Amino acid sequence: MSIFDGIISGFGIALTPMNLLFGFLGALIGTAVGVLPGLGPAATIALLLPITYSIPSPVPAVILMAGIYYGAMYGGSTTSVLLNLPGEAASVVTCIDGYKMAQQGRAGAALGIAAIGSFVAGTVAVVGLTLFAPPIAEFALGFGPPEKFALALLGLLMAVTLSGDSVVKGLIIMVLGLLFGTVGIDPISGKSRFDFGVTELQSGFDFVTLAVGVFGLGEIFYNLEQQGAAEIVTTKVGQVFPKMADWTKARMAILRGTLVGFFIGIIPGGGAVIASLVSYAVEKKVSKHPEEFGQGAIEGVAGPESANNAASSASFIPLLTLGIPSNASIAMIFACLLIKGVTPGPFLIVEHADVFWGVIASMYIGNVMLIILNLPLVGIWVQLLRVPYSILAPVVILFTMIGSYSIANQAFDLYTLIAFGVLGYALRKLKFEAGPLPLAFILGPMIEGAMRQSLLMSGGSFSIFFTRPISLTIVALFALFVVGQIFVSVRRSSR
Repeated sequence: MSIFDGIISGFGIALTPMNLLFGFLGALIGTAVGVLPGLGPAATIALLLPITYSIPSPVPAVILMAGIYYGAMYGGSTTSVLLNLPGEAASVVTCIDGYKMAQQGRAGAALGIAAIGSFVAGTVAVVGLTLFAPPIAEFALGFGPPEKFALALLGLLMAVTLSGDSVVKGLIIMVLGLLFGTVGIDPISGKSRFDFGVTELQSGFDFVTLAVGVFGLGEIFYNLEQQGAAEIVTTKVGQVFPKMADWTKARMAILRGTLVGFFIGIIPGGGAVIASLVSYAVEKKVSKHPEEFGQGAIEGVAGPESANNAASSASFIPLLTLGIPSNASIAMIFACLLIKGVTPGPFLIVEHADVFWGVIASMYIGNVMLIILNLPLVGIWVQLLRVPYSILAPVVILFTMIGSYSIANQAFDLYTLIAFGVLGYALRKLKFEAGPLPLAFILGPMIEGAMRQSLLMSGGSFSIFFTRPISLTIVALFALFVVGQIFVSVRRSSR
């Protein structure tokens, strides 16, 4: 099937009433999640994973989760501009100039350029996904166990080292995730590992329970403690369509942010947060008036908001083509696919073409839905900020407990849910980035299985990873990345 035929069939799937409904719900929930500080897309997708068990087909389930992910990038700008409080981590940079614009009475222009930039960047990134994903998947069909091992290991290392400020803390969380992933029955020898005599642990920890606990309950516990007295600058947003002068200043920032976000989004561990930071630095560097940044420069809103949306769409490329989740939110969508019996990777386009093309087509439609939801209805989202978190949190916790129990109908899942919730809270308090935990939990068994299969193929010799061209190249990239990180750490220490 050609790319043109694939995308046409994808639109036929995405435009069915059920998939349109789930796409709209994803965009709506994602925008609300972005607007409401304290949840974020990873936590929300984790909280909603139990619902996917009751959705009959994988296509609407993944469309819903994907819509929440990239929809949150749109909504996050609202609180950044009006409250100086990012509704989503990728909108942190937007606070710098967006809040200043609101204080100057230009909140509408800031929110308008953020929405337009997000739409343009999201659409361009989905076009890139459409064009690049099939060739990458076709290339990856030649991967054997050695190549899969090297790629998964490289992806995990990059995700860990790029996802937080401290590499050491990232490695600690990675090891913790790998340990959680080894609990249960060994898939090759059939022996039980680390279950400590607990029968329920013989099947291992459930990913949904782990994700909901660490990202859902942990985030809620932390935010209940951290709620401050942030005040909205203004409830009168004004004209949300930017003036010609604003558009002239912002259009190149949108283009640069789109390109920066797309290429960073493809890298495991890159993600929307890093993309927005890099974009802001680029805009300040190329600006003829860098002194305006931090004082209400519209380029400081347009660039980062475009970058985080382009990165969120681009991060689906390694997921759909290589089976490598690049960040915590994508790891949740990876789990959603597994729950529905779909294995992401190079065979996805062959074995589940409806999922592959249906999800890509739904992202075109979702971007149109989001521009409609965010520009004309921005006043409604402002009013949503008035809902007290002390009311919202207990309701979310209640549905979380019900959803987790409904997966297997056993009380043990509730105990592990609470335990992981406490762990997530502790990680936030100690300033550990929890993102590597689900990535290591998912990639750990994949790395272990591929390594053991490779060693069986070579009779126990590790030379198999260095004698095959693709695996050798990936291993070389791995070594260069490690050396580069050591060099950066040494330079920081010397400074």
